[in-house]
Amino acid sequence: MTHLHGKAALVTGSTSGIGLGVARKLAAQGVDLMLNGFGDASYITDLCGSLSDEFGVRVDHNGADMSKPEQIEAMVAATEAEFGRLDILVNNAGIQHVSPVESFPVERWDAVIAINLSAVFHGTRAALPGMKTRGWGRIINIASVHGMVASVNKAAYVAAKHGVIGLTKVVALETAESPITCNAICPGWVLTPLVQKQIDALAASKGVSVEEAGRELLSEKQPSKSFVTPEQLGDLAVFLCSDAAGNMRGAALTMDGGWTAQ
Repeated sequence: MTHLHGKAALVTGSTSGIGLGVARKLAAQGVDLMLNGFGDASYITDLCGSLSDEFGVRVDHNGADMSKPEQIEAMVAATEAEFGRLDILVNNAGIQHVSPVESFPVERWDAVIAINLSAVFHGTRAALPGMKTRGWGRIINIASVHGMVASVNKAAYVAAKHGVIGLTKVVALETAESPITCNAICPGWVLTPLVQKQIDALAASKGVSVEEAGRELLSEKQPSKSFVTPEQLGDLAVFLCSDAAGNMRGAALTMDGGWTAQ
């Protein structure tokens, strides 16, 4: 038993990658889970069942479109209805598009900002009242090293992640005298489906193997030359939910293999 046993979490974008890594680590602490994200019905049913069986917690899935504020609000309400509470909100869902500013498609800019930034606001806005009523809460925003530094051709993603860190600080200040905390985790390269697409594109454009493209991607930015793992990020999220992190407020914690130390 841990102090998190019996609490409930909503993790957006949690059917794969970082979100699933975080969800698994929370479930291991006895936290009931509301998953959100893509996948066919059979995969999602199997995923919910396997997590529930492995960790002995309740697991459900909500397919809210993270670009739709009303669906995000409904998902928060559904989580509270399902579990009787929502204690931990992990805003993780994200998309990427790479293009120079002058040719960046307007619709892709709008989509990246909607899902990577506005969805964080809408989820937080909907979750806070219940957390305040129950007298405890943890909001963890999965930002990015790109919330601190920039890379070329990623205008929307960098702008959104900088915005997430700013929003994290505002929420932390507004809840500073309460038992609710809000912090951001800023990963470097993590081998997620999103990053795999970039590796595949790099391999195709340069005519090299996927493995070589992965090494090139890492060597350009990440001094450790190894990918951060979803499990490492999940452990950090669990720490942020602990009493030890009770006075950590508005932090932007990097796990980036030394990227921002340069």
